[in-house]
Amino acid sequence: MEMEMEDNKAPSPPSPMESDVAGEKRKREDDASSSAILAAANNTGGAQHPMWKTSLCSFFRRRAASSADGCSHGDSCRYAHSEEELRPRPDGTWDPTSDRAKKLRKVAADEVEEEVVTIDDKALDKCLVGLPRGWANDRLKTFLQDKGISYATAKKKKGMTVGFVTFENIEQLKNAIEVLTENQSGGKEIKIADANRRSHQKLHTEKPVSDNGVTTENGTSVDVPPGETSAPEAAISNKKSVRDAVTPLAHMSYNDQLEHKKNSVAQILKRLTRNARKACPTGIPLPDWVFKSKEIGGLPCKLEGILESPVINGYRNKCEFSVGFSLEGKKRVGFMLGNFREGVTAVEEPVDCPNVSEISCKYALMFQDFLQSSSLPVWNRVDNCGFWRQFTVREGRCRAQAVAQNAETQISEVMLIVQVCSTGVDDALMKDEFDKLTVALQQGAATCSPPLPLTTIVVQDHKGISNAAPADCPLIPLLVPKVDQSEGTVDKTRIHDHIGNLWFSISPTAFFQVNTLAAERLYTLAGDWANLNSGTLLFDVCCGTGTIGLTLAHRVGMVVGIEMNESAVSDAERNALINGVSNCRFVCGKAEDVMGSLLTEYLGSPQQDIPVSEGAVSGTVKDEEVIDGSKNSGENLDSSMQKNDNGESQQLGDAPADSSSSAIDEIKGNSNDRVGNGLEGSHDEYNEVAGEDIHGEASLINESVDLKVSDCLEDRKTSDGSSISNNDVTAATACQFEDIVAIVDPPRVGLHPTVIKALRTHPRIRRLVYISCNPDSLVANAIELCTPSSEKQEKNKGNRGWRTMSSAGLARQRTKSMPNSEPFVPKRAMAVDLFPHTSHCEMVMLFER
Repeated sequence: MEMEMEDNKAPSPPSPMESDVAGEKRKREDDASSSAILAAANNTGGAQHPMWKTSLCSFFRRRAASSADGCSHGDSCRYAHSEEELRPRPDGTWDPTSDRAKKLRKVAADEVEEEVVTIDDKALDKCLVGLPRGWANDRLKTFLQDKGISYATAKKKKGMTVGFVTFENIEQLKNAIEVLTENQSGGKEIKIADANRRSHQKLHTEKPVSDNGVTTENGTSVDVPPGETSAPEAAISNKKSVRDAVTPLAHMSYNDQLEHKKNSVAQILKRLTRNARKACPTGIPLPDWVFKSKEIGGLPCKLEGILESPVINGYRNKCEFSVGFSLEGKKRVGFMLGNFREGVTAVEEPVDCPNVSEISCKYALMFQDFLQSSSLPVWNRVDNCGFWRQFTVREGRCRAQAVAQNAETQISEVMLIVQVCSTGVDDALMKDEFDKLTVALQQGAATCSPPLPLTTIVVQDHKGISNAAPADCPLIPLLVPKVDQSEGTVDKTRIHDHIGNLWFSISPTAFFQVNTLAAERLYTLAGDWANLNSGTLLFDVCCGTGTIGLTLAHRVGMVVGIEMNESAVSDAERNALINGVSNCRFVCGKAEDVMGSLLTEYLGSPQQDIPVSEGAVSGTVKDEEVIDGSKNSGENLDSSMQKNDNGESQQLGDAPADSSSSAIDEIKGNSNDRVGNGLEGSHDEYNEVAGEDIHGEASLINESVDLKVSDCLEDRKTSDGSSISNNDVTAATACQFEDIVAIVDPPRVGLHPTVIKALRTHPRIRRLVYISCNPDSLVANAIELCTPSSEKQEKNKGNRGWRTMSSAGLARQRTKSMPNSEPFVPKRAMAVDLFPHTSHCEMVMLFER
């Protein structure tokens, strides 16, 4: 054990004396090596060693000495001390640092770069090679103008050594070749070469317009054979189909997929152990779990396998289809064949993708057919222009059929989201296109056999470069369910899904797990590991629509959810109301902005475990809504404790009657006359197929709950009739909780460092369940949570290499500034397969201290 402790101690920096000793040792080794070579030469009767004098001496390279007077190796030095003394190596090459090698490389480069530039009316797109990396579009245009080079368009991105220029005619091209051949810029030779247009640009782009407004001749369509494509897309098409790009593991059996993912997760978890060793401060012993990792193959904790998905095919309830051009240059709605960074922008239909439902594929094909006759262009990822950008299909499933194995029969509601870019498009033309699109989708859904469900159609107007639109992006409803006009304006752009016995309302941009049935297993596992009870205060960080907190609310005293998406918080409030859950509070704001204040509000400061007074978070929380949060939490806590103490396993839907359940009863009672009202299109026909009674109940609640949410919340706030401040009651109620647990489900980038710091430094949080869709970010966050901290913090100094650091490397750097606090210990880990046929999976990890 003592030997093991010695092996794991952090290495101390060498003293100056040790450094000198090490330098002398290296010198003796070099001398011995040279002597051995010299002795070998002498023993062979004067024959020289093959590597004798084939490399320049380092002393010569530094000081350009012409003799060995100053060389530390002495007369026995086996290195050359001049270019004349240098000999070629056995393979015929020369020392790379020598003048001969440099001249040979330059000659070889000139031979390679001497390519024939095509001079043709149909090849006026050229590439400039060797440009400074700091140049952008403006600097390139200035350079061309200074050189007297006329052109149509010029493009260059900062950080690249390549720019693209389109000429108006052959005369301009010839002049550019002559000028660039004779003149150099800053001692560097800028060469001109042919540039290949992508396939869709060759076939379907209009004539490019020059910077001065003149239309060029190079925009004419080029007759390219159907099977001929350009650049990396041609290579990609020969190797990868859309099935390979979207579901790379589809060729494997499901058991083999699970084993493959389990092994991948195990390798990623081993990084946590290795990085924890590196991040541990000098003078502080390694944690016990690091030592014990040797007993379990280097894992930080036991990996308890992988939980399989109940549904393997057609499980996705949300599919985001890209809009673009195929390899043949045709308009397509589907998935990209590769990464844009690889130069691949081709889009192909989602055929033979086992994770996509048949309903989603049918709607994608309908939208693709509509684009063929649309007068507005599709989005061009190269030029960042166009109108039609993305097509998203979101599906909702019935409660009664939630246990069915056939995912296709579960779908009862469908939301279609069309992402566009309205920049430079006339409003009248855009409205006309939207009207045509609505009719096309409605008719297409109605003519299918059986008719497809269609609940709502929403347009998202996004003007950014990436298709990842912000949460506050404008939404335009095109199709909403029919409602009584006397009820006023009601937000109907939402669908519903079920997890267990709970009914969830989902808005267009809200997060909801794409595999509903597997998500139910995931949340159950997280709740079991969290060891919840009636005295637990649960923090649900990055709660989305409240799925985790609401599914576990009946097992805890109170839930506090944190989410930055306002529409998702609104959905969470609705979900709590319609399910009769009264012990949940949802706060709208970034977790890094509100987490520290919420912990202080409920648990007191990290230094003092006492509740704070009124106004602890009022200055930092952007917007918060309480679902019977603090004012009634004492009563709810007592009733929750009573139920648990009696050992009753009452479901959330069977919660005691309160303002929420009364509101639901009122909704149902006052809405019987509207049960028969269906949705536009063919949705009524589908209800008869899917089950009219079940979906009728969902429809009537959906039509009325919007009108009741604000009233019920207001009634709740005023029902006490007391003037006690919200924060005082909240803090007083929080003192009743004996167990504080946090469950985090962050996006792929992981938790913000500020959130990690708040969770790590608060002593009352003893248990943390981390749910991650990206095991790499989980490892990075776990490094900060589990690495011991030193009493003396190191301020983060400017590090020029942070841009090239891995996420784990950045985490190790942040641990140096972590306040002195008790670290977490990884206890359990398990993978959950929410994404069959792909290489991704969810990861659940339990941390305790």
